[in-house]
Amino acid sequence: MSVNGESGVRSVNRALSILQVLARTGPAGVSRIAEELGIHKSTVFRLLATLEARGMVEQNASRGEYQLGDGVVQLAAGVTQRHDISVLSRTVCQQLAADAGETVNIAILDGDELLTLDQVLGASAITTVNWTGQRQVLHATAGGKVFLAAMSDADLDEHLRRPLTSFTEHTIVDPALLRAEIARVRETGWATTGDELEIGLAALAAPIRSLRGDVEAVVAISGPSFRVNRQTAPELAESVLSAAAAISARNGYPLPG
Repeated sequence: MSVNGESGVRSVNRALSILQVLARTGPAGVSRIAEELGIHKSTVFRLLATLEARGMVEQNASRGEYQLGDGVVQLAAGVTQRHDISVLSRTVCQQLAADAGETVNIAILDGDELLTLDQVLGASAITTVNWTGQRQVLHATAGGKVFLAAMSDADLDEHLRRPLTSFTEHTIVDPALLRAEIARVRETGWATTGDELEIGLAALAAPIRSLRGDVEAVVAISGPSFRVNRQTAPELAESVLSAAAAISARNGYPLPG
Protein backbone atom coordinates (compact mmCIF):
# COMPACT_ATOMS: atom_id res chain seq x y z
CA MET A 1 0.00 0.00 0.00
CA SER A 2 1.27 3.49 -0.83
CA VAL A 3 2.02 6.11 1.80
CA ASN A 4 -1.06 8.09 0.73
CA GLY A 5 -3.16 4.94 0.96
CA GLU A 6 -1.97 4.18 4.48
CA SER A 7 -2.59 7.79 5.50
CA GLY A 8 -6.12 7.61 4.10
CA VAL A 9 -6.93 4.43 5.99
CA ARG A 10 -5.55 5.95 9.19
CA SER A 11 -7.70 9.06 8.72
CA VAL A 12 -10.82 6.96 8.17
CA ASN A 13 -10.05 4.91 11.26
CA ARG A 14 -9.55 8.03 13.37
CA ALA A 15 -12.73 9.65 12.05
CA LEU A 16 -14.73 6.56 12.97
CA SER A 17 -13.09 6.54 16.40
CA ILE A 18 -14.24 10.12 16.93
CA LEU A 19 -17.82 9.12 16.13
CA GLN A 20 -17.56 6.23 18.60
CA VAL A 21 -16.23 8.55 21.32
CA LEU A 22 -19.14 10.97 20.80
CA ALA A 23 -21.61 8.08 20.81
CA ARG A 24 -20.20 6.85 24.12
CA THR A 25 -19.61 10.14 25.96
CA GLY A 26 -22.07 12.56 24.42
CA PRO A 27 -20.99 16.13 23.52
CA ALA A 28 -17.24 16.67 23.87
CA GLY A 29 -14.65 19.25 22.99
CA VAL A 30 -11.56 18.86 20.84
CA SER A 31 -9.24 18.48 23.84
CA ARG A 32 -11.28 15.68 25.40
CA ILE A 33 -11.56 13.79 22.11
CA ALA A 34 -7.83 14.15 21.51
CA GLU A 35 -7.11 12.84 25.00
CA GLU A 36 -9.51 9.89 24.56
CA LEU A 37 -7.86 8.85 21.29
CA GLY A 38 -4.29 9.83 22.10
CA ILE A 39 -3.85 11.97 18.99
CA HIS A 40 -2.95 15.64 18.43
CA LYS A 41 -5.68 18.26 18.78
CA SER A 42 -4.95 19.68 15.34
CA THR A 43 -5.65 16.26 13.80
CA VAL A 44 -8.92 15.98 15.73
CA PHE A 45 -9.96 19.48 14.64
CA ARG A 46 -9.25 18.70 10.98
CA LEU A 47 -11.24 15.45 11.11
CA LEU A 48 -14.12 17.12 12.94
CA ALA A 49 -14.29 19.78 10.23
CA THR A 50 -14.65 17.07 7.59
CA LEU A 51 -17.25 15.17 9.61
CA GLU A 52 -19.18 18.39 10.21
CA ALA A 53 -19.19 19.18 6.50
CA ARG A 54 -20.78 15.77 5.87
CA GLY A 55 -23.36 16.22 8.63
CA MET A 56 -21.90 13.48 10.82
CA VAL A 57 -21.19 15.86 13.71
CA GLU A 58 -22.41 19.30 14.67
CA GLN A 59 -20.92 21.92 16.96
CA ASN A 60 -22.66 23.64 19.82
CA ALA A 61 -21.67 27.24 19.15
CA SER A 62 -22.10 28.39 22.74
CA ARG A 63 -19.96 25.66 24.31
CA GLY A 64 -17.70 24.72 21.44
CA GLU A 65 -18.45 21.03 21.94
CA TYR A 66 -19.21 18.57 19.19
CA GLN A 67 -22.01 16.00 19.11
CA LEU A 68 -23.31 13.46 16.63
CA GLY A 69 -25.22 15.02 13.75
CA ASP A 70 -28.24 14.12 11.65
CA GLY A 71 -26.01 12.36 9.14
CA VAL A 72 -25.43 9.57 11.66
CA VAL A 73 -29.19 9.21 12.13
CA GLN A 74 -29.60 8.83 8.38
CA LEU A 75 -26.99 6.08 8.32
CA ALA A 76 -28.56 4.35 11.31
CA ALA A 77 -31.95 4.33 9.62
CA GLY A 78 -30.55 1.82 7.16
CA VAL A 79 -29.94 -0.74 9.89
CA THR A 80 -32.73 0.05 12.36
CA GLN A 81 -34.86 -2.90 11.33
CA ARG A 82 -31.85 -5.22 11.46
CA HIS A 83 -30.54 -3.87 14.76
CA ASP A 84 -32.77 -5.99 16.93
CA ILE A 85 -31.16 -7.84 19.81
CA SER A 86 -32.82 -11.12 18.84
CA VAL A 87 -31.43 -10.77 15.31
CA LEU A 88 -27.97 -9.73 16.52
CA SER A 89 -27.81 -12.67 18.90
CA ARG A 90 -29.31 -15.40 16.73
CA THR A 91 -26.15 -17.04 15.37
CA VAL A 92 -24.40 -16.84 18.76
CA CYS A 93 -27.41 -18.47 20.43
CA GLN A 94 -27.53 -21.20 17.80
CA GLN A 95 -23.87 -22.00 18.45
CA LEU A 96 -24.37 -21.96 22.22
CA ALA A 97 -27.38 -24.27 21.95
CA ALA A 98 -25.43 -26.61 19.67
CA ASP A 99 -22.42 -26.70 22.01
CA ALA A 100 -24.40 -27.12 25.24
CA GLY A 101 -27.27 -29.14 23.86
CA GLU A 102 -29.71 -27.10 25.93
CA THR A 103 -32.30 -24.39 25.32
CA VAL A 104 -31.01 -20.84 24.89
CA ASN A 105 -33.20 -17.77 25.38
CA ILE A 106 -32.83 -14.05 24.81
CA ALA A 107 -34.91 -11.86 27.12
CA ILE A 108 -35.35 -8.20 28.00
CA LEU A 109 -36.72 -6.26 30.95
CA ASP A 110 -40.26 -5.09 30.22
CA GLY A 111 -41.59 -3.12 33.16
CA ASP A 112 -41.16 -5.39 36.16
CA GLU A 113 -41.13 -8.60 34.14
CA LEU A 114 -38.75 -10.68 32.08
CA LEU A 115 -39.94 -10.90 28.46
CA THR A 116 -38.46 -13.65 26.26
CA LEU A 117 -37.78 -12.49 22.70
CA ASP A 118 -36.20 -15.54 21.13
CA GLN A 119 -35.49 -19.21 21.82
CA VAL A 120 -33.16 -21.77 20.29
CA LEU A 121 -33.48 -25.45 21.18
CA GLY A 122 -30.39 -27.60 21.66
CA ALA A 123 -30.11 -31.23 20.62
CA SER A 124 -30.62 -32.49 24.17
CA ALA A 125 -33.54 -30.19 24.98
CA ILE A 126 -36.46 -32.19 26.33
CA THR A 127 -38.91 -29.32 26.75
CA THR A 128 -41.65 -28.54 24.26
CA VAL A 129 -42.40 -25.21 25.93
CA ASN A 130 -41.90 -22.19 23.71
CA TRP A 131 -40.95 -19.34 26.03
CA THR A 132 -40.93 -16.74 23.22
CA GLY A 133 -43.33 -13.94 24.06
CA GLN A 134 -43.88 -15.19 27.60
CA ARG A 135 -43.31 -13.11 30.71
CA GLN A 136 -41.87 -14.24 34.01
CA VAL A 137 -41.10 -12.64 37.35
CA LEU A 138 -37.59 -11.42 38.05
CA HIS A 139 -36.83 -13.05 41.39
CA ALA A 140 -37.41 -16.66 40.24
CA THR A 141 -35.57 -16.57 36.91
CA ALA A 142 -31.86 -16.45 36.10
CA GLY A 143 -32.36 -13.64 33.59
CA GLY A 144 -34.50 -11.74 36.06
CA LYS A 145 -31.78 -11.94 38.69
CA VAL A 146 -29.32 -10.44 36.20
CA PHE A 147 -31.63 -7.45 35.77
CA LEU A 148 -32.10 -7.15 39.54
CA ALA A 149 -28.31 -7.13 39.95
CA ALA A 150 -28.06 -4.34 37.38
CA MET A 151 -30.50 -2.11 39.30
CA SER A 152 -29.37 0.68 41.55
CA ASP A 153 -29.66 -0.07 45.26
CA ALA A 154 -32.66 2.27 45.48
CA ASP A 155 -34.50 0.53 42.64
CA LEU A 156 -33.66 -2.88 44.08
CA ASP A 157 -34.99 -1.80 47.48
CA GLU A 158 -38.23 -0.67 45.86
CA HIS A 159 -38.60 -3.95 43.99
CA LEU A 160 -37.98 -6.05 47.09
CA ARG A 161 -40.61 -4.16 49.09
CA ARG A 162 -43.26 -5.73 46.88
CA PRO A 163 -44.67 -9.20 47.61
CA LEU A 164 -42.55 -11.96 46.06
CA THR A 165 -44.58 -14.85 44.71
CA SER A 166 -43.53 -18.38 45.64
CA PHE A 167 -43.77 -20.91 42.81
CA THR A 168 -42.05 -23.83 44.48
CA GLU A 169 -40.51 -24.59 47.84
CA HIS A 170 -37.19 -23.40 46.39
CA THR A 171 -38.35 -19.94 45.29
CA ILE A 172 -36.43 -17.24 47.16
CA VAL A 173 -39.04 -14.92 48.67
CA ASP A 174 -37.10 -13.68 51.69
CA PRO A 175 -35.72 -10.22 50.72
CA ALA A 176 -32.57 -10.74 52.79
CA LEU A 177 -31.78 -14.03 51.08
CA LEU A 178 -32.53 -12.54 47.67
CA ARG A 179 -30.20 -9.62 48.40
CA ALA A 180 -27.44 -12.12 49.16
CA GLU A 181 -28.18 -13.88 45.90
CA ILE A 182 -28.07 -10.60 43.96
CA ALA A 183 -24.75 -9.72 45.62
CA ARG A 184 -23.35 -13.01 44.31
CA VAL A 185 -24.61 -12.21 40.81
CA ARG A 186 -22.94 -8.80 40.93
CA GLU A 187 -19.70 -10.44 42.01
CA THR A 188 -19.62 -13.27 39.46
CA GLY A 189 -21.39 -11.61 36.52
CA TRP A 190 -23.88 -14.44 36.02
CA ALA A 191 -27.02 -15.73 37.69
CA THR A 192 -28.54 -19.14 38.24
CA THR A 193 -31.83 -20.70 39.30
CA GLY A 194 -32.67 -24.24 40.26
CA ASP A 195 -36.25 -25.47 40.74
CA GLU A 196 -37.29 -21.91 41.69
CA LEU A 197 -39.81 -21.21 38.92
CA GLU A 198 -40.66 -24.80 38.13
CA ILE A 199 -39.55 -28.08 39.69
CA GLY A 200 -37.05 -29.79 37.43
CA LEU A 201 -36.04 -26.60 35.58
CA ALA A 202 -32.69 -24.86 36.05
CA ALA A 203 -31.01 -22.00 34.20
CA LEU A 204 -27.97 -19.74 33.99
CA ALA A 205 -27.93 -16.23 32.53
CA ALA A 206 -25.50 -13.41 31.79
CA PRO A 207 -25.98 -9.76 30.76
CA ILE A 208 -25.93 -8.39 27.22
CA ARG A 209 -24.68 -4.81 27.36
CA SER A 210 -25.21 -1.78 25.16
CA LEU A 211 -22.58 0.63 23.87
CA ARG A 212 -22.76 2.57 27.15
CA GLY A 213 -22.50 -0.58 29.27
CA ASP A 214 -26.14 -0.77 30.33
CA VAL A 215 -27.72 -4.22 30.63
CA GLU A 216 -30.01 -4.23 27.59
CA ALA A 217 -30.90 -7.93 27.53
CA VAL A 218 -29.85 -11.31 28.90
CA VAL A 219 -28.84 -14.59 27.33
CA ALA A 220 -29.84 -17.67 29.31
CA ILE A 221 -29.30 -21.38 28.98
CA SER A 222 -31.88 -23.66 30.59
CA GLY A 223 -32.45 -27.36 30.98
CA PRO A 224 -33.46 -30.07 33.41
CA SER A 225 -32.01 -29.84 36.90
CA PHE A 226 -30.24 -33.16 36.55
CA ARG A 227 -28.12 -31.67 33.72
CA VAL A 228 -27.95 -27.99 34.72
CA ASN A 229 -26.73 -28.11 38.30
CA ARG A 230 -23.84 -27.25 40.62
CA GLN A 231 -21.54 -29.75 38.92
CA THR A 232 -22.11 -28.43 35.40
CA ALA A 233 -22.62 -24.76 36.34
CA PRO A 234 -18.97 -23.61 36.05
CA GLU A 235 -18.57 -24.88 32.49
CA LEU A 236 -22.02 -23.68 31.42
CA ALA A 237 -21.42 -20.28 33.02
CA GLU A 238 -18.20 -19.88 31.06
CA SER A 239 -20.09 -20.63 27.84
CA VAL A 240 -22.93 -18.24 28.70
CA LEU A 241 -20.52 -15.46 29.65
CA SER A 242 -18.64 -15.94 26.38
CA ALA A 243 -21.89 -15.80 24.40
CA ALA A 244 -23.02 -12.69 26.29
CA ALA A 245 -19.70 -10.97 25.53
CA ALA A 246 -19.97 -11.85 21.82
CA ILE A 247 -23.54 -10.52 21.58
CA SER A 248 -22.61 -7.40 23.56
CA ALA A 249 -19.77 -6.74 21.10
CA ARG A 250 -22.24 -6.96 18.21
CA ASN A 251 -24.40 -4.52 20.15
CA GLY A 252 -21.56 -2.00 20.38
CA TYR A 253 -20.05 -2.88 23.76
CA PRO A 254 -16.26 -3.36 23.56
CA LEU A 255 -14.92 -6.85 24.12
CA PRO A 256 -12.94 -7.31 27.36
CA GLY A 257 -9.21 -6.95 26.99
